[in-house]
Amino acid sequence: MNGGTTALTDLGLISASGADAGTFLQGQLTQDVLGMTLGESRLAAFCNAKGRMQASFWVVKQADNDYALVCSLDILAQTLKRLGLFVMRAKVKLRDASADFSIWGLVGENTISIASKAYKTPATDDIDHFLVYLRPAVGQARALWCAPGAEPPLGDALQPGLWAWLDVQAGIARVTLPIFEAFVPQMLNYESVGGVNFKKGCYPGQEVVARSQFRGTLKRRTYLVVGQHTVASEPIAVGQSVFHALDAEQPCGMVAAWANMPFTQNGTADTAGDAHFAALVSMQTSAAQNAVSAPVTLGHPGGTVLTLQPLPYPLLEDI
Repeated sequence: MNGGTTALTDLGLISASGADAGTFLQGQLTQDVLGMTLGESRLAAFCNAKGRMQASFWVVKQADNDYALVCSLDILAQTLKRLGLFVMRAKVKLRDASADFSIWGLVGENTISIASKAYKTPATDDIDHFLVYLRPAVGQARALWCAPGAEPPLGDALQPGLWAWLDVQAGIARVTLPIFEAFVPQMLNYESVGGVNFKKGCYPGQEVVARSQFRGTLKRRTYLVVGQHTVASEPIAVGQSVFHALDAEQPCGMVAAWANMPFTQNGTADTAGDAHFAALVSMQTSAAQNAVSAPVTLGHPGGTVLTLQPLPYPLLEDI
């Protein structure tokens, strides 16, 4: 698999700046924002009072009082409005900065190195251009490249669909509109990938998130699955229910992210109609444990069979 770049038009960027920007974000997100160093990026969730995720971000500390929050574009406007409700007298300015930046996905260590070095200049090194290093997928280094203007970073164009597939393979689903307020962070494994800090102070939903972790009440986790499209199969979609063979009446989970496999099992480009797909499904742990003897299916009890795959990271045990 060769590295390359691709434009990520489904992502947007919220700017948080001002003397109280760090303190404000510290009180709203699941991440320890005040512990970040310049140029560092961390995964975080923004929850409602019941601990349900309204948004997820890659938070980047651009300067001492300047942060960038990269999130799904389809929830950006409503997230900005909800964050704004908590500003009150804090000295922080929140704005949609999506028009000021283009966001690109970079794959491969060589591509990341070439792109970052090409843009680093004394005038713009810390402010205008920044990288968000992501978890690797199937051994491939990945990063988000955020830069003013529309000029692409140096590197070959990625094969269509490859970035989405790698995103799923990395095992981290971001909050999009179909799954707004559907999960507490642990249902998307955020506590296992550094998206929740249990030692920081309060934030909306903090008591629910902490109680889920420390009282051993986690009943749902996110799992990596694969399936195959057929002529008769129901199309897959984010927010779609999944079922377990032992309970045909009630869904056991929900699709949080998915992507078609952009190549065949032999590694060549898939020109036969995207027959295979991979997905991240948040489901009951009991259903996952019995998935071998009683299959999990998409959409309804007789739907496409979903086969569980190993996650690319260990799950943090209940405490």
